[in-house]
Amino acid sequence: MALLAVKAGGRYIDGTLGLGGHSEAMLDGSSPDGRVVGVDRDPDALRRAGERLRGYEGRFTAVHGNYADLPMLVDVALDPVDGILLDLGVSSMQLDDAARGFSFLRDGPLDMRMDPGQGISAADLVNGLSERALADTIYQYGEEPASRRIAAAIVRARSLEPITTTARLAAIVGAAVGGRHGKTHPATRTFQALRMAVNEEIEGLRRGLDGALSLLRKGGRLAVISFHSLEDREVKQCFREHAAREESLPQGGVRQAGRSPLVTWVNKKAVTAGEVEIRANPRARSAKLRVVERIE
Repeated sequence: MALLAVKAGGRYIDGTLGLGGHSEAMLDGSSPDGRVVGVDRDPDALRRAGERLRGYEGRFTAVHGNYADLPMLVDVALDPVDGILLDLGVSSMQLDDAARGFSFLRDGPLDMRMDPGQGISAADLVNGLSERALADTIYQYGEEPASRRIAAAIVRARSLEPITTTARLAAIVGAAVGGRHGKTHPATRTFQALRMAVNEEIEGLRRGLDGALSLLRKGGRLAVISFHSLEDREVKQCFREHAAREESLPQGGVRQAGRSPLVTWVNKKAVTAGEVEIRANPRARSAKLRVVERIE
């Protein structure tokens, strides 16, 4: 909230609403008349956050949609926007619900759709992609060095019976990789890759960052929390492209260069969780927060 510079009367967008914790903090920080729009792909998240934020009637609006499409989702009456927050990846609420199929720690249907109304599930990919396409997906989105071996094992297993549960997929991947190694389950990268592919997360992030920057007023800030290297790489690349820099002119003098709209770094070095926070919330251990401010 400090890096977003939340202020009284400000206009904010929570592009990844979840259970509404960030939106509630924005509403409190922008009281008495600030406004917040919360966007989420998950209808269950919208319902739960709506109940939590019922006391902010007239100041909070929940919108069903993908933050990748922010310019099309947000009411122009909110303009100009003072701050936008994107908290990337899957939410704890989704991870902890076995019926959503995001986690190998709880057996459930192999789904992984953030919006259950969208078409393709993880089971569709696992049972439908060719061995090569499956290996490429696991390597590209999961950065899994054993992707070829895992894909081959999946194809052998599905030839006997379709793979429809998280526990069966985790067992197949574990056997292919060779059991548990250290603190990280051998299926972690594969599950991450399938989730990101199902929800088109990297493609959506690229669109979402540009769309968010376009909505900000001069002095407005965009804050992004990422959880793994692929996401953080996209965020850094986008921010670098938009970051203002001085460029020498042939006729002498300098001008501000960079991709429009121009921004300046609020914190070039990512903010990460400290030891106390990680002990209280282990899922924060890989989080990185980067913030930029729009300039003219």
